[in-house]
Amino acid sequence: MADKHILEPIVPQKSKTKLILGSVILVVGFLSPLLIPLVVASKWSAATKSILSGLLAFGIPELFMLLAIIVMGKPGYEYIKGKAYKYLKRFAPPDTVSLARYRLGLIMFSVPILVGILEPYLAHLAPFFRDLPLLFYIGLDMIFIVGLLVLGGDFWDKLSSLFKHNMKVTKMPK
Repeated sequence: MADKHILEPIVPQKSKTKLILGSVILVVGFLSPLLIPLVVASKWSAATKSILSGLLAFGIPELFMLLAIIVMGKPGYEYIKGKAYKYLKRFAPPDTVSLARYRLGLIMFSVPILVGILEPYLAHLAPFFRDLPLLFYIGLDMIFIVGLLVLGGDFWDKLSSLFKHNMKVTKMPK
């Protein structure tokens, strides 16, 4: 009978260390936008704050991702990315949903858009529309986002096809 340890592939310590170091670099890069409030609260000049905030939001995460790929190598990065997608896939909306769920999702998706479009006009007719608190608008944004999730994956495909020039509508036979 063969020894169990002989059959298992041995992961070199150097590769494991690179994978861990690359993962730390990747996480630090993705968390760098959380430093923006500290930069804004600092006593630096407005130009310095603007440059640093922009880099923390759009430059540093990408740079750290590239650095992480360099450290752990493409196979290590693909391994980490595969694990992350496998974990996050549980939270993705299902592709097809029931008719009732689809209708509810359409209402949740459409009402915040309609309120946003009509609100400037309604404010002239009903003054209370001018004095709505910020939480009301945050609530509408949350309803919009949840509505997208309720609509399911097929709706995401429909929505993304709006932004693709060569997409054609095909009718399914009933």
